Amino acid sequence: MSVTQRGVAPPQASGPPAPGSPPSSEVSRSSASTRGAGTAAVRLTEVSKVYGKGRSSLLALDKVSLAVQPGEFVCLIGASGCGKSTMLSLVAGLDSATAGEVATGGKRVTLMFQEPALFPWLTSSRNVELALRARGVPKQERRARAAELLQTVHLSGFGGKRPHELSGGMRQRVALARALAQDADVLLMDEPFGALDAMTRDLLHEELERICAERELTVLFVTHNVREAARLGDRVIVLSSRPGRVIEEIPVGIERPRRMDSPEIAELGAHMTDRLREEMASHGR
Repeated sequence: MSVTQRGVAPPQASGPPAPGSPPSSEVSRSSASTRGAGTAAVRLTEVSKVYGKGRSSLLALDKVSLAVQPGEFVCLIGASGCGKSTMLSLVAGLDSATAGEVATGGKRVTLMFQEPALFPWLTSSRNVELALRARGVPKQERRARAAELLQTVHLSGFGGKRPHELSGGMRQRVALARALAQDADVLLMDEPFGALDAMTRDLLHEELERICAERELTVLFVTHNVREAARLGDRVIVLSSRPGRVIEEIPVGIERPRRMDSPEIAELGAHMTDRLREEMASHGR
């Protein structure tokens, strides 16, 4: 199959509106923005991804269409192996679609993984400076800029510490500062807080929300935690079991700031859990 440009398919949905969703008129507007040909920061059009060839080939994504608007925070949820990380790799340009089109409109894109992936022999500041160096920032400006970025993630005074001297949450903050150093418009996050304790995760949720608002970042966020998706997302995309297809889009109408332990988040999380269980049951998993 070749990579070709195709029309954007309408989002798929089933069942009544999810708890915490806006009224039907607002859901319609969200769906229209997904289908429209406007200035999406990220657009996937009928994207499929196949690994391998012949009988051993594996269809990871099947005709996925999705548009993420500038400044929107979109969460992806689905069973393990449904293609969530594959989708991020395609948007980041780390891999190519087998069919369909992936477009970012010339915007800068950066990817943050679950593991911080810091260089252990470098200090926090030097790890951040690597991204600045890759961007061509002059050497005399890098240290000051790295200090500003570490301050942004509330790590002032830790620039001289190496990764082994930092907690897990601190290392993820350094990784976030390094991602921000790339001055990207689109931030791709692949379960970045999955290995953290609940309290640290909640604090980083607040930090991420603040930074995204200040910088007007567009975020595509992969998670297995349905409450995390409801806590952070403007919209949640539910993917089917492999091969990954969009089976539901859930606009999150819960007012910010949000709390993970709020009844509204719990109700929406329960709806997403039920939807995922139905999907997994239909695939015998």
